[in-house]
Amino acid sequence: MHTDILVIGTGISGLTYAIKLAEESPTTKITLICKDRLEEGNTRYAQGGIAVVSNFKKDTFEKHIEDTFAAGDKEGDVNVIEFVIREGNERLQELIDWGTQFDRNNKKKLNLTKEGGHSEKRIVHYKDHSGAEIQRALIEKVKDFENIQYFENHILVDLITDHHTGTKNKRCYGAYIISTEDKEIIKITAKITVLSTGGVGQIYAFTTNPSGATGDGLGAAYRAKVKLEKLPYIQFHPTALFPKVAGETFLITEALRGEGALLKNLSGERFMEKYHPLKELAPRDIVARSIIREMLLQNETNVNLDATGINTDILLNHFPTIVETCRSIGIDPCITPIPVVPAAHYSCGGISVDENSKTTLDGLYSIGECSYTGLHGANRLASNSLLESIVFSHRAALKSIQDLKEVNLPLSFYATIPNWKGQHFSKDNQQEITHTLSEQLRKIMSEQVGIFKTTDGLFAAQKIIKDLYFAVVDLYNSNKLSPQICELRNMVSVAYVLVNQSLELKENKGVFYNHNYGKEPVL
Repeated sequence: MHTDILVIGTGISGLTYAIKLAEESPTTKITLICKDRLEEGNTRYAQGGIAVVSNFKKDTFEKHIEDTFAAGDKEGDVNVIEFVIREGNERLQELIDWGTQFDRNNKKKLNLTKEGGHSEKRIVHYKDHSGAEIQRALIEKVKDFENIQYFENHILVDLITDHHTGTKNKRCYGAYIISTEDKEIIKITAKITVLSTGGVGQIYAFTTNPSGATGDGLGAAYRAKVKLEKLPYIQFHPTALFPKVAGETFLITEALRGEGALLKNLSGERFMEKYHPLKELAPRDIVARSIIREMLLQNETNVNLDATGINTDILLNHFPTIVETCRSIGIDPCITPIPVVPAAHYSCGGISVDENSKTTLDGLYSIGECSYTGLHGANRLASNSLLESIVFSHRAALKSIQDLKEVNLPLSFYATIPNWKGQHFSKDNQQEITHTLSEQLRKIMSEQVGIFKTTDGLFAAQKIIKDLYFAVVDLYNSNKLSPQICELRNMVSVAYVLVNQSLELKENKGVFYNHNYGKEPVL
């Protein structure tokens, strides 16, 4: 198959990019690859919303810029922070024009809420499932375009590069994709390839990410020798429901704290005032570390998020998903505190890109969570991720239109690119092995590369992950390729780079905390 644009991943970034490109260039052929169903992905699980300055009587771009830079521990790119925040309003209006609904007050103005690290109310949201609403609207919109086709239940295997073509153009030519249903591997060549594959939360035992967040784009980029940057900056969300629900970790949105929910230990005592003047609304890295410290001090398995002081109507109307999920396991947030623990949530680092989402490999773009733009620095400010997605997807689409005009490779060249080799092996019994290796990876990452780290722990993790890497290589070389092997291969590769980059860091910044560099006592 040959296409003009190949987009791998169909969350807010991939869909926004495709819609924008289709609007601006209706003759360009766009192919979308969905790992699961079109409705699935990280975007669907975003509860909070989009941080956009819209109430100019109280808020300013400068305040949002300052909040973003401060939350990122002054590691962010100020130029990127500024243009993302200033372009946010126009991009938000496009989402609305494309059919996305957001909560409004009785004056029909956007109903804004506040989250940790923000100095003003600026979060635009739809109840407590903003991501699902955005995903719904974008899917309906993308189906309006005849030049967009999509394939569900397909996973990225590898990017097609000079390694496969024998050329020296230093370029990406598309990708090999595997079907999760019939395990067939297909070759899709493209003038431009876009990675929008989301995060890598599944390398941890406790994560708010869905099961598909296995770092597929990061792993493929690493094998293609594309630059990866700031991978150690993994943000842990402070409040995930404890225990899991049906085997999945359920996020308790920060907006609940924005409405007045309080963090308490199991003795019923508030504790955040001991750690930061903003208390429950301190930046996420600080709140997450504070919760773990409190759990260790009190010898507790979790802390409580007490929302009983919030008006019941607000809880039921603004946070229906949270109330329903908690009640399904016997907890009523209206009358009972919610047990919570931190969980791996967001990858602030990723594939290094410029201001238009171009990577270090020609013909390859990266947008969304799998990219590192410089916006978040060492810690993401709440609800800035969806903002980043819509701004960079817009910029990437416009730049792609320009780049397409400069691609002069003939169709005959793409036809010479080989099909995937090595599908026929005698062994096909890897399911139990992949599960075991995945669990070993999650265990060592959670124990040694979590919220708190030590240098000795990182070295121990490095050794174990290196052994896992060679075990995966053997599995890959001796078995028929499966989606499970693809995912495990990516997770181990990304974990290995993450640990190596962690050992290169020599100071604590944002979400990265090594006890060997810390001024606070080891608990």
